[in-house]
Amino acid sequence: MSEGKLLRVVRRKEVFALAFGAMIGWSWVALSGHWIANAGSLGAMLAFMVGGVAVIFVGFTYAELAAAMPLAGGEHVYSHRALGHSAAFVCTWSILLGYASVVAFEAVALPTVIEYLVPGIARGHLWTVAGWDVKLTWVLTGVIAAVLMTAVNILGIKPAARLQLLVTVVILIAGLALAGGSLLEGSASNMQPLFNHGAKGLLGVLVMVPFMFVGFDVIPQSAEEVDMPFREIGTTLMLSIIMAVIWYAIIIWAVSSGLDEAQRNASSLPTADAAVAVLGGTWAGKLLVIGGIGGILTSWNAFLIGGSRAIYAMAKAGQLPATFGRLHSRYNTPYNAILLIGSMSVIAPLFGRPAMVWLVDAGGLGIVVAYTFVALSFIVLRRREPDMERPYSVRYWRFTGFTALILSLAIAALYLPFSPAALVWPWEWGIVAGWALLGGVLLAFGRHTAD
Repeated sequence: MSEGKLLRVVRRKEVFALAFGAMIGWSWVALSGHWIANAGSLGAMLAFMVGGVAVIFVGFTYAELAAAMPLAGGEHVYSHRALGHSAAFVCTWSILLGYASVVAFEAVALPTVIEYLVPGIARGHLWTVAGWDVKLTWVLTGVIAAVLMTAVNILGIKPAARLQLLVTVVILIAGLALAGGSLLEGSASNMQPLFNHGAKGLLGVLVMVPFMFVGFDVIPQSAEEVDMPFREIGTTLMLSIIMAVIWYAIIIWAVSSGLDEAQRNASSLPTADAAVAVLGGTWAGKLLVIGGIGGILTSWNAFLIGGSRAIYAMAKAGQLPATFGRLHSRYNTPYNAILLIGSMSVIAPLFGRPAMVWLVDAGGLGIVVAYTFVALSFIVLRRREPDMERPYSVRYWRFTGFTALILSLAIAALYLPFSPAALVWPWEWGIVAGWALLGGVLLAFGRHTAD
């Protein structure tokens, strides 16, 4: 086996599964009831459509850049070429906050869903976080899974990609079963209220949307390991985004038509209970939960890949310690970078279930900051390097680029203190501040070791 470089071994269907599986994740099972309660059934769907349009415009900029520069690191490569060393660090470190949040989120989500399947499994009180009791067996479930997922990724991107494809099929079966049941047995009257809590409710869901759609950018992160024509990298990326927008809209519709408002509010997991209601058996709820477990694994797996490649690219550029830019002599994976991102999912269960919402909101801010940098890089490179070879070329690049930039800035503004959907102090802003501080320390250490 070749040593010292990343290998192009990931095929087209595996690439699609990496991106689509990353975007749908576990949230469609865990949070659909929360979205409907916050914004109403149509309000939640509208929030995802609006957020989806913004992500589609951003996706076009990614698609062109990924096809033109199919190198590990994605955002880092584009922003470094267009905006320089410091901007590249801020851009990539911001997206890494989103990636780290996802892998941490999944480590918290897994014991939560296992507890749904096996009630009473959480035992051995450790401590209380934000009013929620953290139990020993609950923590161990997340920690053991985190270790196993990290190990799979160290063993190579090919087995990780094959796992992604298999589990994505399981998710599709579960979600389509729910949608089919709702189509036959659901009721439009159950969807009341169509809108809830006015603009605040709509914005409260919209601010979570970037976090739900993060995942298509795993394709640019791992582009150096993709074995397909470069133009098709961009095409596959855009297809994965469009499919994810449709998926979330269908799931929100299926849950809201399957259960009425009182049933949704009384349920601890409305998506699973909606499946029971429309498919007529507890087996349906378990099938949905199995699909949810599949979503946890696909997101977890994809963001270990994406996050580690981003760290690898930063280390190769001298922005992080050189050890994170080393490849395993046998498996050709950036094993130290994988261990770093994987360690975050090992730690997350110690903070209990309240950490899920904190991670979604804080990670979302990092994601839209990175989207802003990528949109700006797209515009700069179109102007500065008009003759760059672009296998996937976006039409009307000015309109696309500036729309992506403006929408990214607008969504980023929703996280700020003047917004009704602002991040919460101290937990969510604390995560952002802590991440910024860690980035500064690692950047300083990386420069020191480079010297």
